[in-house]
This record gives sequence, C-alpha cells and structure tokens, in this order.
Amino acid sequence: MESNAPAQSPPPRGPERNTAALLYQAYLRLAEGIDARAPRGDERARPAHAAVFINMEHDGIRLTRLAEKARMTPQAMGELVDGLESWGYLLRVPDPSDRRAKLIVFTDKGHEALRAAFEAVEDVEARLRDLLGAKDLERLQQALIQVAADF
Repeated sequence: MESNAPAQSPPPRGPERNTAALLYQAYLRLAEGIDARAPRGDERARPAHAAVFINMEHDGIRLTRLAEKARMTPQAMGELVDGLESWGYLLRVPDPSDRRAKLIVFTDKGHEALRAAFEAVEDVEARLRDLLGAKDLERLQQALIQVAADF
C-alpha cells in the first residue's frame, strides 16, 4: 500500500557529529588556551585583532590583501589596523613596488607581541601533541590544510 505522505529525510545531525560545529568548538577551546597562556598584553586589544596578527606577512602586506586573507571587508580590517597602529604595534610604510601604495609592517613592539603569542601557541601545540600523539597531530594538521585549500 502506497502512502501519499512525503518521504521524511533524516533529522539533522546534532552538534556532536556536525563537523563545522566540532571545528568551531575546538577553535574556541584552542583560542582560550592560547589566550590563557599569553602574557597579558594591551587591554584595548580584542579577539578580532588576532585576524591581523595571524594574517600578516613577513615583509609587510597591503590592507586589501590582509582583509582578503582574513575574509573581512577592507573597511573592517582598516579599523583594526588603525587601532593597532595607534597603539604602536603596526606601521604603514610606502610599498617599494608602488610608492602610492602602503604596506603594513610590524614595529618592534608588534614583533614582541607576536613572539609572545607564538610562545603561547607552542604551549598549546605541545598539549595537543600530548593529547593526540605526534602522528595524529600531524594528520590533523594535514587534514585541516586540505580542507582549507579545497573549500
């Protein structure tokens, strides 16, 4: 006997099996771990400022490229950069390849803050290595690289 009722799709998976939700929860915990280990920096800084530090390039970067890497609008990134520049972490300098353009670079104070953040990240990485083992941590990192590249 046929039913006229529409076929029911399976219910959505809960957050415990939703990969995006799991990645987000893991990110939040890792960020908390890094923040807890980092020396108390500038109290004006907000978590959003991490988007600048994470996406900077060694020899400097243009604002539009920095915003693109962080998946932010140039206006929003500009506000973050303006704040960090006024606090002495960043500097805008002429771009040697186009003097009309500016590169954003770290000041000595910015490099010191970055060094302290890297030390906190290394502590969290060591904890992850203890938790997962070196081989599984490497596999996780490779999988995340692949996801980031392919999506």
